[in-house]
Amino acid sequence: MSFDFTGAGVALVTPFKNDGSVDFDALGQIVENQIEGGMDYMVIMGTTSETPTLNYLEKREISAFVREKNHGRLPLITGLGGYDTLDTVKKLESADLNGIDGILAITPYYNRPNQEGLFRHFREMSRHSRVPLILYNVPSRTGTNMEADTVIRLAECCENIVAVKEASGNITQISRIIRHAPPHFNVLSGDDIYALPIISVGGKGVISVIANAFPKKLSTLVHAALKGRLADATRQHLELTELMKLQFEDGNPAGIKFILSHTGTIQNVLRLPLVPANAAVAEKIAAELQNLQ
Repeated sequence: MSFDFTGAGVALVTPFKNDGSVDFDALGQIVENQIEGGMDYMVIMGTTSETPTLNYLEKREISAFVREKNHGRLPLITGLGGYDTLDTVKKLESADLNGIDGILAITPYYNRPNQEGLFRHFREMSRHSRVPLILYNVPSRTGTNMEADTVIRLAECCENIVAVKEASGNITQISRIIRHAPPHFNVLSGDDIYALPIISVGGKGVISVIANAFPKKLSTLVHAALKGRLADATRQHLELTELMKLQFEDGNPAGIKFILSHTGTIQNVLRLPLVPANAAVAEKIAAELQNLQ
């Protein structure tokens, strides 16, 4: 399908049963909810999926399950990246990308490359990718910020690098990318709380966490903002603002998994070293959910 990498995307969680195994029934329900809720695309194997705790077989089974359940109804993005460029390229070349419309490529983490290293890493990925790439800048997780000029340079030199998921929270940096990137390149918010502000200055959407639980509310917000109906988008944004903040107060995906468990969609189970949201945060989220209803 043709996909312009804009709109409301969701970074899918991985539900687990109480015994720690993947809960495919719950995952299937979440996928159906996204489609029925008007979301534009789904992201699998992102950090919200607790990917570091999934083994190779589980990753393959989850990807295959989502593709089959989706049955071509929404575009699919898959996360793929690493801190070793040669190894990342090998994974990219061998990946099963059947039914996959793009790759969300996280900045190398832990070894903290400089801007030239980041540029060369993604340029190498671009040369070997069979599908378009979305850059993923999330310095709070990786320890390295990919600066605006590096993103712009990549967008200008690599036609198949089509967007960036920007989760730095630096509006000045994000605005510079929007202003100077070529026309084919989109800026997506990597944080729910910044979706409306980023779209209001020219961004093209969000890859959301809160949409796991509230796809209709999130898609309504994003679509209204993209159509210039900022008053409508603002009302929806203000309704969700507190939950958008609280879902990250004790780490991701602890917050969104509590929300989904509170609504009866999944079990509140994470894999170590991640643990469920602490009691104080859970209490605040529960109160806000009651206010939302």
